[in-house]
Amino acid sequence: MVFHTANMRSCIHSIYLLVYIFFCIFPLVFCKLTSNQTDVMINVSRQLNISNSPWNAAKEPNVCQWKGVTCNSTLNNSVVSLSLSGFGLSNSSFLPMLCHIDSLQSLDFSNNSLTSIPIEFFNSCGGIDELKSLNFSNNMLVGSLPTFQKFPGLESLDLSFNHLSGNIDSQLNDLSALKNLNLIFNNFNGSVPSRLGKSRVLERLELSVNNFTGSIPMDIGTYGNLILIDLSRNMLTGVIPESVGNLTRLQILILSSNQLNGAIPVGLSRITKLQRFAANQNKFVGSIPSNITKFLKNLDLSYNEITGEIPSEFLLPSNLHTVDLSYNKLHGPIPESISPSLVRLRLGSNNLSGPISSVRFASLQNLMYLELENNTFTGMIPTEIGSCTKLALLNLAHNELNGTLPVELGHLTNLQVLKLQLNKLGGDIPGQIGGLNILSILNISWNSLNGTIPSSISNCGKLLSLNLQGNDLTGSIPDNISKLNYLLELQLGENKLRGRIPSMPLKLQISLNLSSNLFEGPIPRTLSGLNNLEVLDLSNNNFSGEVPDFLAQLSSLTLLILSNNQLSGVLPMFNQHVSVNKSGNPELRPAESSSPVSSKNRKSVAMTIVITLAAAVLAVGVVAIIFLLISRRFHKVNDNQLQSWEVLSPPQVIRGNLLTANGIHKSNIDIAKAMEVIASPANIVLKTRFSTYYKAIMPSGASYFVKKLNWSDKIFQLGSHDKFVQELEVLGNLSNSNVMIPLAYVLTVDSAYLFYEFAPKGTLHDILHGSLKYSLDWASRYSIAVGVAQGLAFLHGCTSSPILLLDLSSRSIVLKSLKEPQVGDIELFKVINPSKSTGSLSTVAGSVGYIPPEYAYTMRVTMAGNIYSFGVVLLELLTGKPAVSEGTELAKWVLSNSVRPDKLDHILDFNIIRTSLVVRNQMLAVLKVAIACISVSPEARPKMKSVLRMILNAR
Repeated sequence: MVFHTANMRSCIHSIYLLVYIFFCIFPLVFCKLTSNQTDVMINVSRQLNISNSPWNAAKEPNVCQWKGVTCNSTLNNSVVSLSLSGFGLSNSSFLPMLCHIDSLQSLDFSNNSLTSIPIEFFNSCGGIDELKSLNFSNNMLVGSLPTFQKFPGLESLDLSFNHLSGNIDSQLNDLSALKNLNLIFNNFNGSVPSRLGKSRVLERLELSVNNFTGSIPMDIGTYGNLILIDLSRNMLTGVIPESVGNLTRLQILILSSNQLNGAIPVGLSRITKLQRFAANQNKFVGSIPSNITKFLKNLDLSYNEITGEIPSEFLLPSNLHTVDLSYNKLHGPIPESISPSLVRLRLGSNNLSGPISSVRFASLQNLMYLELENNTFTGMIPTEIGSCTKLALLNLAHNELNGTLPVELGHLTNLQVLKLQLNKLGGDIPGQIGGLNILSILNISWNSLNGTIPSSISNCGKLLSLNLQGNDLTGSIPDNISKLNYLLELQLGENKLRGRIPSMPLKLQISLNLSSNLFEGPIPRTLSGLNNLEVLDLSNNNFSGEVPDFLAQLSSLTLLILSNNQLSGVLPMFNQHVSVNKSGNPELRPAESSSPVSSKNRKSVAMTIVITLAAAVLAVGVVAIIFLLISRRFHKVNDNQLQSWEVLSPPQVIRGNLLTANGIHKSNIDIAKAMEVIASPANIVLKTRFSTYYKAIMPSGASYFVKKLNWSDKIFQLGSHDKFVQELEVLGNLSNSNVMIPLAYVLTVDSAYLFYEFAPKGTLHDILHGSLKYSLDWASRYSIAVGVAQGLAFLHGCTSSPILLLDLSSRSIVLKSLKEPQVGDIELFKVINPSKSTGSLSTVAGSVGYIPPEYAYTMRVTMAGNIYSFGVVLLELLTGKPAVSEGTELAKWVLSNSVRPDKLDHILDFNIIRTSLVVRNQMLAVLKVAIACISVSPEARPKMKSVLRMILNAR
């Protein structure tokens, strides 16, 4: 039927519109693509050739419902956005096919393993007028930057975290609409490109972590729309061009870690929208422009050669939040007036002077971090500093401060780090210090403090490090020092302490230093439980008597200093990895120098022992027979009663089962045999912060690790055995050669036992810092770095949910061979609840030296935190140094010594770097990766997949 009236046509159109709204706008599932686009998408899905592809026409015929596919909602329904991020793609041959979809606005291929992009892709997709965004970040692209012809609508191009190299000249000049360009973490070299879209509408320019050289181009100031410039971590020289001051829309300018010089241009102070300016780790000289902070929120000019005084109005603007001028050559006083909005102020390692009492601390209610160390400040610590109640870190170390410690420090209840060492402070340690109950680091060493150690120190229950050495403290160590359950380091040397040495915190790990005091008498047995301790210094006291055997049984001990005491007798036999300093004890003899026993005497002694043992056995046998007769006569316990009692007794093992599907492990693992092994401490081969490892040799002859988890703290959220087993079954189904995967488990009332493949070489820490460290050449260290990176990338990329590590360190990495590492303790994140810990999260989440700085304040374990810990492991492999040495964290030492690129060689292990120029270049390339991993800013750290690629690319 044909309708001719206008009203009827209007009615028909209305009906069509209603039908469309019902079927297409509300339930988009009913929307269908054109047959052409549907065919393209189906062909692409076949071309992808990946298992369990989320693009599957058989399972879901409506392409618009596929993962990562976005369709529009107009009458001409079509694909506008495709995201194949994280699809595991390695073959890029399918890319040109997508260019047949001319409605595309966004293409995202990030987080894959693509090594190249076909030239046909650029030729075909360049003609799509609406294509605005192209993302190939986090792949493995190599070669030079391709030339982008046409692409008239392209606004955003992201090729970050790849291996692209070569110069950038005119490849991007034709992009008339380009607004965002991200090329960070590649290997581009040559000059910083200045032809970036012929319309010069660029807004965001990110070129950090490349190898660009030369100066910042003068004509960068002609890109008037720029809001972000990041040129950090290159090799740029020269000055900041004055033309940058013309960028009136600029909000962020990052020039860190280059070799730029000259003065900071005054023109920057005229950019009213500039919020962040970071130019740290360069060679800037001259004075600070007085008005540069007028509009800024964050300023970082640390590690330069800036001179002069800090302008009086410099810290006053109300918008200012963080200022870092540390490691420069500034002199004069701190400005008296400081903005109440300031959150962080770092002025350490300058030549600043004068009293800090002139600062109006009472108004700084938002200040969280105050770092004034390594200057020449004088006077007393002002009592007003107690008004800064948000302070989490206070560092006044290495100045010339005098007077006493103000009791008002006890008001800083949010304080976690207090460093006052190397000053001229005197008087008592105030008892109010015990009010700092979340303090993790307290260092008041090398002052002139007297009086006794206040017993209230035990209230600082989250202390990790307590350093009081180099004072004039008297009296005895408080008995309640053992209540510091999370203390890892205790430095009490160079004082006048005496009396009884009480029981020490059992988690002491880094060092216990009691040297140069007035202790006397025998070495106390209160030290016998310190099985985690690495360094014990008892030197320069008046200890006497024999060296007790229990010192030789401290399983983690690496250095024992007994020098200059009155010890005598024979020194016990210590393990080979323990270094013992016994000098200054003239009557103390090594074990091998004990007087020899003659053959005749040895026979006589042996005969005596045999006769004695025989008599003892006979006596025991007679007593046993008598006891058996009496017990049968009076108790008459029959076999049936005994068997009944055994059935009713609670079993030790609640549950046990295999997790692995591997037939070899299934046939080898004997749970009953393993339970016999763990009954003997002699089978312990390794201890970590949360676990004890036993070596179990099965009846088949195969060896396995059996790891015991002790449910001794509320942090273990066991909840129910069923829940724990479910978590273990998930972990048991994982497969990666660089990860310790649980093979079986046994649950008891108070413990859990997990079975793993045996790693005969022990931990990376023991090899790298023990007697076998010289066996680790660069090839081995590089293989270990790659293996650990592969394991961590695998854990972070688990499809169900990322597996994070609470304690990634060289102690939690075991070696099957000198080139085969395995990352351990993967189950801890599933079974530990840090919020229930009696200590801070930083105590639970990592070992000292590996803990990322933000953990102390965010109270959250993250991927970025794991990256930081891995960076420290890389530094251990590169330097040969432990994560903490003589109280200094390796990461901080490397950062402070990496300011000058010409000094990087001095960071690396000399015994390794000297082997060849090729090795040196590879180590420097990996050092670049490590420094990126230990960035103070979590956001600046690369993802683990990118870290792995960069390490692989270093060779």
